[in-house]
Amino acid sequence: MALSAGVLAATATVGAGAGAGAAAAAATPTQADPRSGPGYGSGPASTSGTRDRGFKDCPAPSELPPRADPARWRCEAMTAVGRLTLGRVDVEVPADRPLAITFAEGTVDGEFRQVFGAMAATPLRVRGTPLSITPRYGGYSDFESNDERRGELDLTFRIAGPGVPPGCSIGSAADPVRLVLLETDPPKVVTPDPLVVTFGVADNRFAVPGTSGCGPLGPVLDRALRLPSPAGVNGIDLDARVAMRAYGEV
Repeated sequence: MALSAGVLAATATVGAGAGAGAAAAAATPTQADPRSGPGYGSGPASTSGTRDRGFKDCPAPSELPPRADPARWRCEAMTAVGRLTLGRVDVEVPADRPLAITFAEGTVDGEFRQVFGAMAATPLRVRGTPLSITPRYGGYSDFESNDERRGELDLTFRIAGPGVPPGCSIGSAADPVRLVLLETDPPKVVTPDPLVVTFGVADNRFAVPGTSGCGPLGPVLDRALRLPSPAGVNGIDLDARVAMRAYGEV
């Protein structure tokens, strides 16, 4: 994801290395809150125009941690396209309907901190079925990179289709899909001002839980989608583009 250490390495040559001290500090992973919990990003405003959300979902300065100086914080707006496999589900995240994730990062008393903003996604049709799935934020994220991974993100996947009840999903807030993303392409600077960076990430080591909140249809969907699905047969491969703005410019 926007993954400070990798981004800073890529931007050092263009003088955009703000936050280098923060990237060296230990991250405080983002926890769920009422605005950014598993249901956020599923409403009409978030299921269209994901390419154009930009910095609209940046956390407000008032949502930053106590004692955070907005002048030392920035907002990062990411869009990502690629492929996702969950059991039998094999879907493309197309360029005209990317995933969009926004969050803030900075320091408080010299310690690196993050605040999740929002995740927006559109329904993705499951081939060979009348179903679609919509990725949703699962309540946890850690977007600071290190030598072992580029970030972590919990997701659930809303299921929609004929006869599928509201609230039916793959995974749940209590049992989400946990992604631990590894770098596949190093960060590359597209423009230095405003700072825009591209990179690639993937994970093929995660397990996928069964359906949740689907009522009597749950066992049918689990069989049809081959869920739960063990680690090693699932995967996600994304090409990401991240734009960054200091809070004074958002």
